[in-house]
Amino acid sequence: MKRASKKVLIAAVLVLALIIYLVLRPGQAPRQNVQLQVSESLFSGLQTDHAAYKPGENVRFSLNSRVRDAQLSVTYYHLDQKIGEQTVSAAGKREISWNWQPPDRDFSGYLAVVKLQDSGRVQRETIGIDVSGDWSKFPRYGFLSNFQAMTEAQIQSTIGQLNRYHINGIQFYDWSEKHHQPVTVNNGSIPSTWTDIAGRSVDRWTVRSYIDAAHARGMKAMSYNLLYGALANSEQDGTQRGWFLFKDPNHNQVDVNPLPAGWKSDIYLMNPANPGWQNYLIRQQKTVYQFLPFDGWHVDQLGDRGTVYDENGHVVPLQNSFSGFLNQIRSQMPDKDLVMNAVGQFGQQDIASADVNFLYSEVWDQTPSYGDLRKIIDANSNYSGGRKSSVLAAYMDYRKSDGTGTFNTPGVLLTDSVIFASGGDHIELGEHMLSKEYFPFSHLAMSSDLQNRITHYYDFLTAYENLLRDGAKNEPIDVHSEELLPLSADPQQGHIWTFAKQVGNQKILHLINFLDAHSMNWRDTDGTQTKPATRRDLNFTVTEKKPVKKIWLVSPDYKNGIPVSLPFQQKGSAVHLNVPSLEYWDMIVFNY
Repeated sequence: MKRASKKVLIAAVLVLALIIYLVLRPGQAPRQNVQLQVSESLFSGLQTDHAAYKPGENVRFSLNSRVRDAQLSVTYYHLDQKIGEQTVSAAGKREISWNWQPPDRDFSGYLAVVKLQDSGRVQRETIGIDVSGDWSKFPRYGFLSNFQAMTEAQIQSTIGQLNRYHINGIQFYDWSEKHHQPVTVNNGSIPSTWTDIAGRSVDRWTVRSYIDAAHARGMKAMSYNLLYGALANSEQDGTQRGWFLFKDPNHNQVDVNPLPAGWKSDIYLMNPANPGWQNYLIRQQKTVYQFLPFDGWHVDQLGDRGTVYDENGHVVPLQNSFSGFLNQIRSQMPDKDLVMNAVGQFGQQDIASADVNFLYSEVWDQTPSYGDLRKIIDANSNYSGGRKSSVLAAYMDYRKSDGTGTFNTPGVLLTDSVIFASGGDHIELGEHMLSKEYFPFSHLAMSSDLQNRITHYYDFLTAYENLLRDGAKNEPIDVHSEELLPLSADPQQGHIWTFAKQVGNQKILHLINFLDAHSMNWRDTDGTQTKPATRRDLNFTVTEKKPVKKIWLVSPDYKNGIPVSLPFQQKGSAVHLNVPSLEYWDMIVFNY
């Protein structure tokens, strides 16, 4: 018996040696097709035709196949439930497209799992779908900041990429000619070109074409402008000195925000509570809508200006002066969307009381930690009675971007994990990724790895919007690691941050991995945040008195966001569960 086994082993070694010789014969290059069968992807360019859909609309998918004899199948999920399957004719096609009719239910996220098979090879990719009649319920806000003369191909390429990220609203930043007079009308029309505040060329056709391209993808186009800004000599265009904000009670010194040398002008601040100024700027915005089909107004401010006065020498409580103006805008333009930036949360409670679509917070260094991001989102929810979503403008790699290079992927993904898990959105994607408050600034690029990873994160934000952003409320939870990994209910360096939300009959446990974090500052200003080591086969005990029917896991870092059922045991109030993998962020859902 032993002798026969030895002969078999020798024969197997000889066969293996012969195979190696045939594949790698001396003097010949390796057979490339052997390697290609392992590494070459079967398809690319998976996308939907819209960033979001209204109830009753068909979803059209498309991809580019790299093989001829392929079989394509698609599985559709709503949360952990498989709601449909579809087989698509793909043989002989390089460009494959198909339609899917989602359930006729508003404000719902879905995940499509696309599988292509060819000669034993399989590739799976996922993509999110949002069905929402109002984009501001689940805003995924992006931006545009370059409006020079462009080709149609350039415009379509940029909008197509934003569509792949499911960006459903776009802030058109610094597109206008003057803050106090965004467009100049002569003989019943506006010019074909003008310059913005920085002296950059703006092409009317480009602006209009971007708006049209956004609309064709189901996106909203928001016109950016300050609530209280005017350029020098604005009185020549009809403003009045009595409308300004002053730094002294004798109204000798107008409040001025300086801008770089060579720009058109500094910004002279108006009193947002002054009725004359309100009516003037509203008329200007109506003129914008007359010539350019924007969907709404993204209103900006400059934060805390200290003590300021009106023309009568009275102190203007600036942080409480925004809501009246905003409601006046809404009353005169009720069919247009309205959003206002709270710089460093300045005036946010007042803004939240106004009829704005969602809350927008520009986050600065007085709130530097990951925990501060969650506190801002929670505060916004409290201000609005849980009725309005939050978008954070949080600029990454701030100091690193003074040079050139690429964004630090771990820093971006950890910040997005915290914002998304907390129930917010992060405005960061446009023609480039944001690193500064001046949106055209673009010294850093996204690496191919970051582009791939962030696509999964926005698919995840879209597909699981009903757990992340649909009335989720903070819920206490007691979690223990059976491997004695350090856990914390607040974000701490060297710990896994654990916190929970409740949505209906589901409890959501978030695990965010700070075990290897270099810093707990979300901005990652020098791009030094470290990549967390992936932990596998983790066991946790969760205190839960209710009987649990099912536990499942989803993560943008694991299986492309496909829901995975977890094994668990419940003994009394102790639930023991196994988590297969944790890289940046896991979301574990308890169904009751």
